[in-house]
Amino acid sequence: MRNIIIPAMAVILSAGSAAARIDAPASYPKAPKDTSVVDEYFGMKVADPYRPLENDTAAATLEWVNAERAVTDKYLSQIPFRGLIREQLTMYNDYVKQSVPGRWHDGKYYFTRNDGLSNQSVLYRMDNLGAKPQVVLDPNKLSDDGTVALTGLSMSPDGKWIAYTVSRSGSDWTEIYVLDAATLQQAPDHIEWAKFTGAEWRGNGFFYSAYDRPEAGKEFSNANEYHKIYYHRMGTPQSSDELIFEDKDNPLHFHSASLSSDQRYIFVSVGGQGFGNGLLMKDLGRRGSRWQIIEPSQDATIIPVDVINNRIYFFTSKDAPNYRLTAAPVTAPTPDHWVDILPQVADAVLTGVQRAGSDKMIVTYEKDASDHPALYGIDGKKIRDIELPTYGTTSFSSSKDYDDVFYSFTSFLYPAASYSYDMATGKSKLFFQPEVKGFNPDDFVTEQVFYTSSDGTRVPMFLTYRKDLKKDGQNPVFLYGYGGFNISLPPSFSTNRLVWLNNGGIYAQANLRGGAEYGEEWHEMGTKRKKLNVFDDFISAAEYMIKEGWTNPDKLVINGGSNGGLLVGAVTNMRPDLFKVAVPQVGVMDMMRYHLFTIGWNWAPDYGTSADSPEMAKYLLAYSPLHNIRNDGTRYPAIMVTTADHDDRVVPAHSFKYAATLQAANTGDAPKIIRIDSKAGHGAGKPVSKVIDEWADIYSFIFENLGIDPK
Repeated sequence: MRNIIIPAMAVILSAGSAAARIDAPASYPKAPKDTSVVDEYFGMKVADPYRPLENDTAAATLEWVNAERAVTDKYLSQIPFRGLIREQLTMYNDYVKQSVPGRWHDGKYYFTRNDGLSNQSVLYRMDNLGAKPQVVLDPNKLSDDGTVALTGLSMSPDGKWIAYTVSRSGSDWTEIYVLDAATLQQAPDHIEWAKFTGAEWRGNGFFYSAYDRPEAGKEFSNANEYHKIYYHRMGTPQSSDELIFEDKDNPLHFHSASLSSDQRYIFVSVGGQGFGNGLLMKDLGRRGSRWQIIEPSQDATIIPVDVINNRIYFFTSKDAPNYRLTAAPVTAPTPDHWVDILPQVADAVLTGVQRAGSDKMIVTYEKDASDHPALYGIDGKKIRDIELPTYGTTSFSSSKDYDDVFYSFTSFLYPAASYSYDMATGKSKLFFQPEVKGFNPDDFVTEQVFYTSSDGTRVPMFLTYRKDLKKDGQNPVFLYGYGGFNISLPPSFSTNRLVWLNNGGIYAQANLRGGAEYGEEWHEMGTKRKKLNVFDDFISAAEYMIKEGWTNPDKLVINGGSNGGLLVGAVTNMRPDLFKVAVPQVGVMDMMRYHLFTIGWNWAPDYGTSADSPEMAKYLLAYSPLHNIRNDGTRYPAIMVTTADHDDRVVPAHSFKYAATLQAANTGDAPKIIRIDSKAGHGAGKPVSKVIDEWADIYSFIFENLGIDPK
């Protein structure tokens, strides 16, 4: 891909003074406070003076939010290049994005496409490859401001119905609607208060998971309990839906349904309080059959791939921290009857298995945080590797019903391109190639380095930067991390990152412990009372960048979201001298009370809770970002906290209390501001316009506090 570089945007960052040129706010809004609030954990007393901010609908909280918005807006409005950055972000985002096509039960090819700056991508279909696309559903028409996002799709086995799920204003709450696939007319069926679910079709209806209607006014903060599975018959009201599965003894469990491709067997995955999931099944083809427990614990991941020739194939980490593929008879599905189809391997992690045609599988391994896919037979015999151009991440579209296989490939320097794959010849053919204005990937390079953490652990990290960059210790570095919940950070492309790269910055992505890069053992090494390993890995990444001559503390920016926001908050308290700017986004900042809100209890397997034991409570308190902000004049980096009013995953109270505490503490004269978005949630489904606005503010804050003028 060759693109013309716009000269004015390709120059290296020009350095200004080391200090910010716009003064920090002279004062910050006074937050509602109650100094009498003191919690006791196993005899350990912990004050929580900003507890009133947990009530996000209270008048005092809303007044404080509006005052904080005014302070933040005033500060950002003074940055002279804020408009320039927004223009650059708008240009970079204005390119065609298209998903890989998938062949559905009606034989047609479906895909999503965004022609540039539309807030949401549109669903299209083609009768055959190369035919003129037809609009199936345009989510941009579901709201005036693009805040209703299309989050899931499924088609009934007879090809008659299309179920789609939507989220409003970034909330995790899900609504399900149905289209007539032939006419594309809306059916009257409508499901509310569903969460963490799609529509699993069987017959003239579908299974879905939902909670009881929440208390009015507490939809986005109260704890979610008693996740149930229902069956909805088309043409009937939700109130008539049949309760299929519930567990009254375990209110904090998630329950999700899946079906074998022949629709005969239903599986219920049970999660929420372990590293993995329990699993049950029922034979829907046999009258009077009962639920059979395949695995009662949540100690390992067990995912049914399909039922093939009367055997259930399982993708699992049970007795295999690097994952394996096993199979067992449908009449004896428990682990003592499992036989390996693909045993675990020592040097890579099995990350995905899916059917491709009647007798093949696409199998993906992750090695050193990069994907390595291959084609296998159902018997587990490898046919061939699927070659990729460089470090990258893949996503495949295939099914047992057709031989059509498509995949996307993306890396740090290449936006997601779509390929068709011929299983007979092993040849890949480019199907769709996006082009980004103002960016030429040939001017940049990505390399993978390995550094040593404080305890001697070898940790991988990707670095992306301009080829002409000099290793003189003066380069701005944007260090990003996550480190949790068995989630990998593989190579990925972001148009918003181009503002940084095209202006001469280095993007560093560290693959910290707590993730999935090296299997379940790597994950567990960053959980509970080993969580400090994650923070040490991140600090060691920053120290590596300095030691190797890439940068210095006055040029280091750290960023992370959600669990990554916790990471940024924690390491800022631990090593405020190491970073110039910190941007914790939608972070988990109160480790003593996180489990009391919405689905926070689901994070306990990774974090532990303050109610577990005296040792666990003490450990959490020792690193909780909210509780370890210094107040002794120690100079902190410039900090911009971000959150949103509809975030019902990490409720905004985390960021509210953290920001209020930070602003009241004596941490030097660098700005400490909070950006509170409206009609937005944890991040998924956010309209393009809001994404551009958010990153324009983030980069403006970063450049200003690095003392740098972007061009």
